[in-house]
Amino acid sequence: MIGCLVIHGYTGGPYEVNPLAEFLKENTDWHIEVPTLPGHGRELHLKNVSYKKWIKAAESELKLLQKKYEKIYVIGFSMGGMIAAYLAAKYQIDKLVLLATSGKYLNFKQIGLDIAGVLGDGLRGTLGENELYHHYKQKLGMVPFKANLEFMKLVRFTRRYLDKIESPVLIAQGQLDGMVPSKTAYYLDKEIHSEQKEVIFFERSRHLICLGDDKDTLNGMVYDFLVEKTE
Repeated sequence: MIGCLVIHGYTGGPYEVNPLAEFLKENTDWHIEVPTLPGHGRELHLKNVSYKKWIKAAESELKLLQKKYEKIYVIGFSMGGMIAAYLAAKYQIDKLVLLATSGKYLNFKQIGLDIAGVLGDGLRGTLGENELYHHYKQKLGMVPFKANLEFMKLVRFTRRYLDKIESPVLIAQGQLDGMVPSKTAYYLDKEIHSEQKEVIFFERSRHLICLGDDKDTLNGMVYDFLVEKTE
């Protein structure tokens, strides 16, 4: 039996990865676990949480899965990808999937284009149709500065474990990602020394890759990677 841990991103929640998690539930007999990291979810309470609590929460879920299931797959999105990479380096993980993983960079060029798009829709009176605006609007004022520092600490802490990963890994990245640019996928590919690696780019996907225009293709590729027999 297979247990699969799916870890969401910073200031997000299980909803960010839900389409992929539901696809795997519908097409396999695996146990899919999608925990909510401390302080996260639809309502954010990030004032007094630390990056260590985020890692510990995911680690606890992994240990529970390891007690019950023979094979373990770990999927991480954005910050969750860095947590997933850390877990793969520290524990015996059969396969690892990294989605729009926040390994190193911010895509200031794409952020500028996204902001311009929001401003343009505002001037045209079509702001209500801008999905990006609606997603981030609810987070404004809800994220303390200290929480952002904890996020940066997490990235710095987990980066040092990338070269210790030996599991087969799939790296997926959206080319329109306004938070993590495509070159981060190359960085992850370089730092991770697994013998079996695959890097995939999606032309129409922004940062929320599991919710974007390529989500159906992404779901299929993740499924194919996970069910494929390891060489």
